[in-house]
Amino acid sequence: MTIRDRVKKLACMGTFAVAFAAPAIALAAEEAAAGATEWQATVGKAIAAGLAMGLSALGAGYAQAKIGSAGAGALAERPEISIWIITLQALPEVIVLLGFVSAILISG
Repeated sequence: MTIRDRVKKLACMGTFAVAFAAPAIALAAEEAAAGATEWQATVGKAIAAGLAMGLSALGAGYAQAKIGSAGAGALAERPEISIWIITLQALPEVIVLLGFVSAILISG
């Protein structure tokens, strides 16, 4: 496994970790915000929401790039699998939707 593959794997794992951990961290920070000043809690929420949305979008973009290039090659050989390629191309969008919902929950 090359260093590039390791970095890609780490980036994907980090995207999922942030997308699922950021809401919990932000909600815990909201509880702890009683002792902190108001602007610190607001900044923390904004950073967590931005990370949740941004990293999930980056992960989905990376996945769609790989699926799109592989799908183009597969369609050249077997045009009858076009509906499967379209379905696989749409699946990473769920990651972006989860990141968006997480960002809304965090900032809400």
